[in-house]
Amino acid sequence: MRRQPDANLLDDNRAMPALSRVCVFCGSSRGTSAVYREAAEDLARAMVARGIGLVFGGGGVGLMGVLADAVLAAGGHAIGVIPHALVAREIAHTGLPDLRVVGSMHERKAMMAELADGFIALPGGFGTFEEFCEAITWTQLGLHRKRCGLLNAAGFYDPLLALFDRAVVDGFLKAANRALVADDVNPATLLDKVCEPLAAPEPKWIRRTEET
Repeated sequence: MRRQPDANLLDDNRAMPALSRVCVFCGSSRGTSAVYREAAEDLARAMVARGIGLVFGGGGVGLMGVLADAVLAAGGHAIGVIPHALVAREIAHTGLPDLRVVGSMHERKAMMAELADGFIALPGGFGTFEEFCEAITWTQLGLHRKRCGLLNAAGFYDPLLALFDRAVVDGFLKAANRALVADDVNPATLLDKVCEPLAAPEPKWIRRTEET
């Protein structure tokens, strides 16, 4: 039986966040468990309930399609950004009112970052990992001041979070930069965390006595 979304998702009395749009990175596959599809749908409803628009990779397949369909079904707004090469392969979401076609993957990531006020990753593969880690790196370097969060459905991101913690212990990552990554299993709680203001950025340039 399908689990019911948390009551907080649709509580209109909750304070509205200072987020206009969130960029969500996610897989072009649905994964092997229905939990991942449900997480995408719950995140979509939580965003729409708070008036937060979606920015995503523009695909109509996998969790990308599930997420966008759920946002549109709930009356929300979604902006898809997709390279021309992927449109030609017929995987673009054909039901989007705002689909922006760009020339390359680099342009795609730059436009998505420009349009969004924060970033969330659902479960996905190499592309999802790479996009999310680049967004974190840009925040770490002060190129933008946008928080990043992992929706940790079914503990999917437990190994990645453990790797981040190991990087702190072994001196490759500062604790303050590790704190840039929020995580939660609950979409509403994760959105709260992504709305929290960031501390002042660490110095951009690394001294010889420092790691990252």
